[in-house]
Amino acid sequence: GFRDGDAYRSNVKQSETHAEVGLPKVFFTNNGKLAASMVCTFEGKTSFGMSVFNLSNAIMGSGILGLAFAMSNTGIILFITLLVFIAIVSAYSIHLLLRSAGVVGIRAYEQLGMRAFGPPGKLLAACVITVHNIGAMSSYLFIVKSELPLVIQAFLGKHENTGEWFLNGNYLIIIVSIGIILPLALMKHLGYLGYTSGFSLTCMVFFLISVIYKKFNISCPLDDPHHNITPIVDMHTVENGTFCEAKLFTMNSQPVIYFFLILTAYTIPILAFAFVCHPEVLPIYTELRNATKKRMQNVANISILAMFIMYLLTALFGYLTFFGAVESELLHTYSRVDPLDVLILCVRLAVLVAVTLTVPVVLFPIRRALLQIFFPDQPFHWARHVIIAFSLIFVVNLLVIFVPTIRDIFGLIGATSAPSLIFILPGIFYVRIVPKEQEPLLSRPKIQAACFAALGFLFMVMSLSFIITDWVTGESRSGGGH
Repeated sequence: GFRDGDAYRSNVKQSETHAEVGLPKVFFTNNGKLAASMVCTFEGKTSFGMSVFNLSNAIMGSGILGLAFAMSNTGIILFITLLVFIAIVSAYSIHLLLRSAGVVGIRAYEQLGMRAFGPPGKLLAACVITVHNIGAMSSYLFIVKSELPLVIQAFLGKHENTGEWFLNGNYLIIIVSIGIILPLALMKHLGYLGYTSGFSLTCMVFFLISVIYKKFNISCPLDDPHHNITPIVDMHTVENGTFCEAKLFTMNSQPVIYFFLILTAYTIPILAFAFVCHPEVLPIYTELRNATKKRMQNVANISILAMFIMYLLTALFGYLTFFGAVESELLHTYSRVDPLDVLILCVRLAVLVAVTLTVPVVLFPIRRALLQIFFPDQPFHWARHVIIAFSLIFVVNLLVIFVPTIRDIFGLIGATSAPSLIFILPGIFYVRIVPKEQEPLLSRPKIQAACFAALGFLFMVMSLSFIITDWVTGESRSGGGH
């Protein structure tokens, strides 16, 4: 049936766009112009709850482990203010995407690019999604490669890696990829991953509960005398004991302009990256049962609110446990207290499970983007579906195994792709796609969308400048990513 208020238009001829299953049929008028109506070839069957699980899982990333460190750099009040701002911005960004998709009856990011700027726009959107999500998949598998051997080693009671094959991270990511990630990536519809996404979120809730519990079981300063000196932002060192005080605002001896640079070029983008889910929004929208723009916006709002609460509580209780001694990776800080703590080992295993189950969700938009570029007019085919999934996982495994500096590479790419997905593309798509008859170019919604895109461009420039400065000076201040 027709969606989002699309009305039937007479004298249309039907032309099928490719899909991974569920991509819409697009209608053209007799003069070849894209009509503002559509029919979905695939009636969404994914429930509201499963859609929330999938989108929440897409939002949640490894950056949650660095939020306590971010709070220690900004102070509690400023961190909460920024987190609220970014959550609202993300919801607004998704609104722009859904509004643009509703106007032209398209539920594919790449097709929005095609509608806005022709083939170059389609190619740009597909490339940004592919590069960003491959970077995300690589970062998740890097966590598996580095953390899983340590977890297995700790559960076996070993104090050092003795060289067995099951303590080799390269072998472990291959086993995890073949045994867990690939079968899930071969699912025909993204909606089927709602169950694994729900389990992944359960693992992260366990992580959050453990962080809150540990707040009341760890004293500050830390008891380990070998780690009683901690570097801080202004590069001086002081004892942990002087850090055991919560700060509402954090100001140091650096000039105000330097603090502003840290804020705009590091903290805000890191928080923004923590809410990146935009490549998954339209695929989830396609498979949503009884899909309407309002219903999908509610899915997005609930998912963002849930992740906002999880992020805030994790950052707050992690910071209030270690204060100024918190490290850029929260679980490493717990290991300083007791490397063989059973609860923390279980938490690390839960985080590994959550990260692993997120990879297939991130893979779906990449496959759709590749299909849009190379097979735009082809119907669903199992061989193509399987080969692309296998190839993507194979390439990501090679990157993680053989490229030791991949984090720096994708840090640079992430500084461009994430602002593009969150700010720039939704803003400019909205300005270009929404008809002037509905909203003139100088109307308030379009001016807001244009300013939104400009803000993303500013963040991109600042982030790139900051990364280059880090490389030149040999410093690293980043504490996490998506």
